[in-house]
Amino acid sequence: MSTPAAFDLVVRARALAPLITKEADEIERTRRLTPAVTAALIENGLYRALLPRSLGGTEAPLDIFMQMQEEIAKADASTAWCLGQCSVCAMVAAYLDHDAAHEIFNNPPGILAWGAIAHEVRAVLGGYRASARWEFASGSRQASWLGAHVRIVEADGTPRKKPDSTPEIRTILFPITSATMHDVWDVIGLKGTGTDSYSVSDLFIPEKFAALRDEPTALREKGPIYRISTNMVFGMGFAATSLGVARAMLDSAVDLSRKKTPQGLAAMRENNAVQGLIGRTEATLRAARAYLYSTAAEVWRDLEGGGPMTEAHRIAMRIAATWTIHQSTSVVDTAYHMAGATAVFAANPFERRFRDMHTIAQQIQARDTHYEDAGRAILSGKLQAPPTAR
Repeated sequence: MSTPAAFDLVVRARALAPLITKEADEIERTRRLTPAVTAALIENGLYRALLPRSLGGTEAPLDIFMQMQEEIAKADASTAWCLGQCSVCAMVAAYLDHDAAHEIFNNPPGILAWGAIAHEVRAVLGGYRASARWEFASGSRQASWLGAHVRIVEADGTPRKKPDSTPEIRTILFPITSATMHDVWDVIGLKGTGTDSYSVSDLFIPEKFAALRDEPTALREKGPIYRISTNMVFGMGFAATSLGVARAMLDSAVDLSRKKTPQGLAAMRENNAVQGLIGRTEATLRAARAYLYSTAAEVWRDLEGGGPMTEAHRIAMRIAATWTIHQSTSVVDTAYHMAGATAVFAANPFERRFRDMHTIAQQIQARDTHYEDAGRAILSGKLQAPPTAR
């Protein structure tokens, strides 16, 4: 498979929309991406968007990854969520020994998924021993490898500390065949992500498959994307996903408004209230998108210029992602109510996107506490308005 140029990812994502839309009902029903969709994502190199070029990946700029997510989300939120999750997981390759990364990502299907930070593993000769269960592994049903973020304890039970005295967290990686999968993803939205649980028992993980992820001193790759933490890229990617869901929802509401005449009322397209609501909602969505992408551009410009990833960058990205998810949710709610009774039927595109968007808004990337972090930074002088806005 050839490595696509960065912008080709967006073009290819857009071209896959008809297939993904056609498969969306089956994705929802089975709570898994279908084989046809998974194969198309692999064949078009989308899972390798953030994999280093040294391993045959695209190593795409941040905004290209975000646009790819946005395009896929217009067709199906679950597909976009799985793709975004596994694409960011591939960034761990930048912290691994090259041969270890090659073994994981260049043996088909070459997809890695992981869940939440939890539990600890014990250091042993040549690696670590793990017995634990982890949750929230979106995309795991397509993956060939799994990961887990764990605290390290020494052989004598002493917690391993970093130089700053905080616990050492490593990302351990192991073939999915070494784990037991637990089918637990019975939810109201993002049903097709297969965000299941997984466990291992007395599993040995060689040292080369235990990465100090997001630790600058362990970084092997030099590209700008790898100076951004995986958590930040997750946030920006999922915010772009929310934009795609909101755009598709609003477009569906506009299309319905062109044709629908509610019982006892004038045609929606001739209704001044509907016209004004559509105009204001369009402005909300465009403003959110502009804010998210301008924040990404500001950070990327600094990183491409050789600058470091700063705390100000981190906070700016976090509140932009959080705000975008919240605004996208507002757009989806407005479009849902605009559609009236039409929106409640499963045969129409509204109710699934409504459920998917509200599931996105429940995730960690949308927590209100991110605004508190921003407020503290502003009050302390760590976060200021960008130069063009002063």
